[in-house]
Amino acid sequence: MQQRRIGDQTVSAIGLGAMPLSTKTDRPSREDAVAVVHAALDAGVTLIDTADAYARDESEFGHNESLVAEALSSYGGDTSGVLVATKGGHTREGSDWLLDGSPAHLRRACEASLRRLGVDTIDLYQYHRPDPETPWEDSMGALRQLADDGLVRMVGISNADVAQIDVARSIVGPALVSVQNQFSPGWRHSADELAHCAGHGLAFIPWSPFGGVTAAGSLDATAPAFAEVASELGVSVYQVTLAWHLAQADVVLPIPGASRPASIRDSAAATHVQLIPEQLARLDA
Repeated sequence: MQQRRIGDQTVSAIGLGAMPLSTKTDRPSREDAVAVVHAALDAGVTLIDTADAYARDESEFGHNESLVAEALSSYGGDTSGVLVATKGGHTREGSDWLLDGSPAHLRRACEASLRRLGVDTIDLYQYHRPDPETPWEDSMGALRQLADDGLVRMVGISNADVAQIDVARSIVGPALVSVQNQFSPGWRHSADELAHCAGHGLAFIPWSPFGGVTAAGSLDATAPAFAEVASELGVSVYQVTLAWHLAQADVVLPIPGASRPASIRDSAAATHVQLIPEQLARLDA
């Protein structure tokens, strides 16, 4: 497995987005979901992305974090090199997604995530999404305090623009190591943020690298250039898509979601796909 860096830690270039294991209406059973995480670990994946709000609704808030913790604790191999990245700042009201970026909420959310993950310090704690009701500077100050207090080792932000990234850098300081934004063949609006991260040595973690749960199944049709290259190379369109992500910059670490072991095994194998310049030009067009 190809390796890349998030802050001071080396991890697999492709991670596991654990969200579908909890939020899908047809999500796998607990046993099958744990098997997906184990398959990722067997394939060399050492980056797992979760969040406190990944659940079907408010009644099971924290479902995904608890699931990830269970999968790691029951794995028979070494998990000491696995980086678990979680997020706070989203709340749930029933099945609705709401926001709370207040310092008080982020402190409570972080402490609850620590308990669910069963750790003393969170490897990477990410602010899930800007809250219009809370000044960005206040939320960033709260993240800086979590790092200063030792509750989190590294800090990330998600769904942020270039200006917000720079404010975060000025407030959080060297503890800020990553930005997680939407990016895929059909959604390239975060290209400026990706380039900004590359220029400042911040990891860029594309979420929904295939376009989202509902779009992933039709990627062959919606991204025909990617399907053509996949046919040429004899690999899946998903492997080509992830190889394209990795070719954008050496700070990019995509986190494809998976709800079957075969899916994450296929995604992990994308690090072996080599795209030549002519193919990349077609994909970038």
